[in-house]
Amino acid sequence: MLSMGSEAENRDREPFVEVDPTGRYGRYGELLGSGAVKKVYRAFDQEEGIEVAWNQVKLRNFSDDETMINRLYSEVRLLGSLKHKNIIALYSVWRDEDRNTLNFITEVCTSGNLKEYRKKHRQVSMTALKKWSRQILKGLDYLHTHDPCVIHRDLNCSNVFINGNVGQVKIGDLGLAATVGKNHSAHSLLGTPEFMAPELYEENYTESIDIYSFGMCLLEMVTRELPYSECENVVKIYKKVISGVRPQAMNKVKDPETKAFIEKCLAQPRARPSAAELLKDPFFHRIIDDDDEENGDDSKVEANR
Repeated sequence: MLSMGSEAENRDREPFVEVDPTGRYGRYGELLGSGAVKKVYRAFDQEEGIEVAWNQVKLRNFSDDETMINRLYSEVRLLGSLKHKNIIALYSVWRDEDRNTLNFITEVCTSGNLKEYRKKHRQVSMTALKKWSRQILKGLDYLHTHDPCVIHRDLNCSNVFINGNVGQVKIGDLGLAATVGKNHSAHSLLGTPEFMAPELYEENYTESIDIYSFGMCLLEMVTRELPYSECENVVKIYKKVISGVRPQAMNKVKDPETKAFIEKCLAQPRARPSAAELLKDPFFHRIIDDDDEENGDDSKVEANR
């Protein structure tokens, strides 16, 4: 029987399944996660000597629509220019004509996604949840004020990642985000039904859909329950969402302040606060992140005193 050390050594000796065109990044066979159109594999950056994530999109999923493929490629490339400590960094992107795939390399977080991390650690204080929430909002504020504006469109706890040893949270899975110019709305349906804002179903929306999704993320963090888990199928979720019926999980939020804050995020589009406005909310009174302390940034906290 192999020891844990031997298993790790054998895994590290595993040959690459695939290597990027530059020869820098090597992909292993181990799958870290998968979605509707994308798979994420464990990979290695030979130049830096660090583990990374190899994201692979099968382009046949886009029915050989070259316009859509080119748009997807250009959007992913744009994401490589995003630099923020609460956004998963994108290092490289290329299209593999032979395999008909779009590939992009991103950083990987040590503790996986927030959904699984929250399930694993049941006893988490509200202070910790607020710290995580602030970091998510800082990431969203950066995306939404970027030029062009970047809308995530599929924000949920599975797409938020954490380095558990330092409590650092990062928004990920930006490969299929939408980019729009200022004062323009986006058009296309994409997302996870439980976290999708009503206007997203109408395919006419702005960056405020990410705020709605963030509200659902916070609800799941607090209750450890997937919103609308009482619904048997997507159609029932859709009917409740467009009718403005809140998920039953809201009844499990006992703290009035937390419940009111979540409701702000789920408000009608025009009444929904921006990420910047939410960061100044009294809900975050006296909450300081580690990066605030590093930068001496206590202005947001002082404003609420």
